[in-house]
Amino acid sequence: MEVAKQLNYKKITRKKIYEEVADIIFEMIKSGELKPGDQLDSVQELANNFQVGRSAIREALTSLRAMGLIEMRQGEGTFVKTFTANNLIYPIQNAMLMTKKNIVELLEVRLILEVGIVASAAQKRTTEDLDEMRLHIEEMTNHTKNSELGERADLAFHLAIAKAADNVLLSALMQQVSDLMSEAMRETRRICLFDKKQTLAQLNEQHLQIYHQIETQDAIAAAQAMKSHLQFVEEILTQHMKEEIE
Repeated sequence: MEVAKQLNYKKITRKKIYEEVADIIFEMIKSGELKPGDQLDSVQELANNFQVGRSAIREALTSLRAMGLIEMRQGEGTFVKTFTANNLIYPIQNAMLMTKKNIVELLEVRLILEVGIVASAAQKRTTEDLDEMRLHIEEMTNHTKNSELGERADLAFHLAIAKAADNVLLSALMQQVSDLMSEAMRETRRICLFDKKQTLAQLNEQHLQIYHQIETQDAIAAAQAMKSHLQFVEEILTQHMKEEIE
């Protein structure tokens, strides 16, 4: 008699509120109920309509933006992007950031890429480069409680460092992974916002240390500061993933 094969079934996990909201808006776009160019309601109006908190709406919108379905125009609002409804393609960042292994791989890429970039930036930076970096640090500090603006300033800071390295290929490589970085940064800042052990103040201080080493043109110290920062981010994300599994 043949013994039945033992299968390992995955546990069914309940979706988070923001994922449910994103799914509903996604279906409205796909079905044509929301058309390219249509403006979405404000965050507060969406929160009232879905009967959820504004933070859930912001996370849902961030997710849809990462998927390339909507765009957020400063001072105007959120709009559905132009696309062909029957040919929706999820961008690479969503597929890659679905597994623990892929997140670890992204962090490895960042470590290899950014430690070298910051050392070069420390040697080549201009006064204008420093001004731009300092501006983004101030934005991160001022928007500690706004995950979207904080994430945007965080990414802009790292891209400003790449620009300061004055190497077109390095800047292009950073741009290639910028969407992936944005997703990881959003998650890191969200964890820090609600975690008592890791705080956004620590992230801000690490960025400030990186800036100071670039300012003094100490390439070795700048590389070490970037390495420490990225290892801190890796620790936060891997620990969070472990807790999610448990």
